[in-house]
Amino acid sequence: GNGYIEGKELENFFQELESARKGAGMDSKYDNLGDKMKEFMHKYDKNADGKIEMAELAQILPTEENFLLCFRQHVGSSSEFMEAWRRYDTDRSGYIEANELKGFLSDLLKKANRPYDEPKLQEYTQTILRMFDMNGDGKLGLSEMSR
Repeated sequence: GNGYIEGKELENFFQELESARKGAGMDSKYDNLGDKMKEFMHKYDKNADGKIEMAELAQILPTEENFLLCFRQHVGSSSEFMEAWRRYDTDRSGYIEANELKGFLSDLLKKANRPYDEPKLQEYTQTILRMFDMNGDGKLGLSEMSR
């Protein structure tokens, strides 16, 4: 929740990354996860603080996957955030439901000039919900979305 991947989160990230690579049939040139982490951090931890920031993470992910950075750039201040919240909470329920989130992400991707299709948009919507829907109710409250 602090905007960085660090410590145990970083270890878990590497374990999941390596597992996904193996699942995709990609060979690892490292037997030791520690060696892989060192090379990775040397390559992507631009400010050498031992943490991966959102901007650094965006450099790691394929372009189509870094829509979270796009969101962060689109909504820079708290007033812009509240403006976006009011615009996309179309039923004025105080929550951003999945269909409203999908509309937001669609507009965001169009604004960023990033191509997408309906399955990819659905995947992005579910990813955001998995990441930020802390109480599992299928919608984002103001405190969840502001994270």
